[in-house]
Amino acid sequence: MGIARTSYVCLPCRASWKQEFRTGGEAGRARVCPRCAGPLTHVGSVFAAPARRDDEGWRVLTVLLNAGIRFHASCCTGCGEGYRPRTMREVRERLAHAGRTGMPVARALVLPEVP
Repeated sequence: MGIARTSYVCLPCRASWKQEFRTGGEAGRARVCPRCAGPLTHVGSVFAAPARRDDEGWRVLTVLLNAGIRFHASCCTGCGEGYRPRTMREVRERLAHAGRTGMPVARALVLPEVP
């Protein structure tokens, strides 16, 4: 059995790293960016970072992470937790839907289709 690895990102540096998943006492220890020494954000094991020059991709990722959405593998489907918006247009549509309906933002952001 291999070592479990998970991804961490630094939003200001637009960089991501795969690191060993820790359990026990070390699990709660904060991880820091090797570039800027700022905190890294745990994003999950099935995360694929946008290219560093992809401004819109990093804006979308920032919205998702700030809403508490992560990229973890699902035990049922094998393809992750499902839909994630890829453009700011998709993000705006889902945020507008959340505002109209009172749906929590995190739930609205992962809707595959906006009703």
